[in-house]
Amino acid sequence: MTLHTGHIGLNVTDLDRSLAFYRDVLGFVLLREGKDEDRRFAFLGDGEHLVLTLWQQAQQPYDGTHASLHHLALQAQSIEQVREYETALRTYGVDFAYDGVVAHGEGAASGGIFFHDPDGTRLEISVPSGAEGAPAPHEAAPTCGFF
Repeated sequence: MTLHTGHIGLNVTDLDRSLAFYRDVLGFVLLREGKDEDRRFAFLGDGEHLVLTLWQQAQQPYDGTHASLHHLALQAQSIEQVREYETALRTYGVDFAYDGVVAHGEGAASGGIFFHDPDGTRLEISVPSGAEGAPAPHEAAPTCGFF
């Protein structure tokens, strides 16, 4: 396959609240913002590349019972960076699915933190290695599958 993810678009209920979360807590850079009351949006990235778009057009928070985005997985450079995000997210008062860093599966080297954004969208910040020895919340299923 030759396709790669270009960017992710999320519907949000309150652009100001979501923009503060993704910019101030997760560190995304605001690239462009639409401020017309009926067409509010924000393009976020790493300073150069578009990574995430927020669209203020949802009427209700995320509901995992409907066909939609399952979760958004973000990759950090190190397990130490994952733990730094965990500290920042706890300070912000984020709802975590699990307590601390967990492995993607029993005995896996990969793992991270699993939490929810202000609209309840499920998010993951993980690393491909460095989580050796971390607990796996579900013995028979991937950690990122059911949270």
